[in-house]
Amino acid sequence: MKPFRILILLILIVSQLLVIQYARAEAAPPRPERVGNNLALTPPMGWNTWNKFACNVSEALLRQAADAMVTSGMRDAGYEYIVIDDCWQQGRDKAGNIYADPARFPSGMKALGDYIHSRGLKFGIYSDAGSLTCGKRPGSLGHEYQDAQKYAEWGVDYLKYDWCSTYDQNAKSSYETMSDALRATGRPIVLSICEWGLNKPWQWGTNIGNLWRTTDDIYDHWEGKKTFEHGVMDILDLQVGLESFSGPGHWNDPDMLEVGNGKMSNEEYRSHFSLWAILAAPLMAGNDLSAMTEQTRAILTNREVIAIDQDALGIQAKRVAKHVGDEVWARPLQGGGRAVVLLNRSETAHSVTVSWDMLNLPDQLDMQLRDVWLAKNLPAARSSYTAMVPSHGVVMLRLDYRPMQGAEK
Repeated sequence: MKPFRILILLILIVSQLLVIQYARAEAAPPRPERVGNNLALTPPMGWNTWNKFACNVSEALLRQAADAMVTSGMRDAGYEYIVIDDCWQQGRDKAGNIYADPARFPSGMKALGDYIHSRGLKFGIYSDAGSLTCGKRPGSLGHEYQDAQKYAEWGVDYLKYDWCSTYDQNAKSSYETMSDALRATGRPIVLSICEWGLNKPWQWGTNIGNLWRTTDDIYDHWEGKKTFEHGVMDILDLQVGLESFSGPGHWNDPDMLEVGNGKMSNEEYRSHFSLWAILAAPLMAGNDLSAMTEQTRAILTNREVIAIDQDALGIQAKRVAKHVGDEVWARPLQGGGRAVVLLNRSETAHSVTVSWDMLNLPDQLDMQLRDVWLAKNLPAARSSYTAMVPSHGVVMLRLDYRPMQGAEK
């Protein structure tokens, strides 16, 4: 009987231990939910090297861009980030620390960051969640905390984190690791998830990053797809249905702006800029800031369009009407007004109508209208408004309940 008694005693001891373990688990506070970093409460605005310069980057280029952002009036219009994209990296030292190409960045990244800050701007940098970047430079895989600390030492304010050479990595886990690494530095650094929408980052990116790409790369073309590249209209179509995932601190990112890069007309660039603004998208210019035409500068610095993008409600527009060749996009604004884009995708000019029922407004309501590209107050309208829209063009409106200030210009 003795072995039997020992067995019973062991069973009782194990049972007691399990009860204690369960009680402790029940009493332990729940693991806190991941919270945001309180950054990018409006869509980030800035400039990035990739669309115009690709891998041809240097310290001189970044300093020149910072100067041009100030002298062009872009900084005063709200642009603040100067972001160097891929190909700045040369390698890692014996301790594993990332370092820049000394021939292209002779003063080093800390000095470059200091210069950008001295111009009243913020410093952005690029890395990749895989072992190599898209330009075959060292990625951050296995060096996330080390790289994040180095970025903080350099004064980095923004990290674009790409998704090349990731193979079987889990996207959410990979971006969580870098997010945690950035937080651990104690420096506020915006995290841009550049995962191209492959793993639906809008479903998990909130409180990991501040913005996430929703598509493959943009290219300087009105419409059409190439390998890994989409025209403006193709990217626009892919934003439909994503509006509920976007908001202050966590934005859908339809990729950077092509305004001024020369392959589209100024009319098409105005449409591109207007649509990104009504989508509450990040406004990251991608042109040569030091060689802008006046038309490009006027598009990129239009304060009224930018104000719609930066509206504090942070609500992404919905496509509220679609017909053959034309569409209506709309979003609510702080104070109860609406922003509306009448878009003509066809090859000929024609009229486009927005009706109040598209905007969830009563038909009998008189609304004050303003054409934000003409900077002109229009006569009040009731029930609907119709405008002639040029081919590949837009009419962009603000609708408000209150009387507009000032007479028509």
